[in-house]
Amino acid sequence: MNRAQREAAVRRIMEQTPPRVPPGLYAEAVRRGSRLLRRRAAVRRLLWLLLLAAAVAFAVWALTVQPWVRPPSETTPPLTGW
Repeated sequence: MNRAQREAAVRRIMEQTPPRVPPGLYAEAVRRGSRLLRRRAAVRRLLWLLLLAAAVAFAVWALTVQPWVRPPSETTPPLTGW
């Protein structure tokens, strides 16, 4: 197919009327889009809730275990002067 034939084919395609869109297509697209947005919002809320729960669990663990305190010595000092 040379350039003139391609240009003629493109002109024929451009002169045709566009295909008809099915009547329920717009409503279906809006329904799916709103469902997708609701799902994304729910996932975002769930992730924030999980992050908050992890932060609370870490705070409770840190307050009960107190990892910043030095552990007690396991050996006793020698007893002298008895």
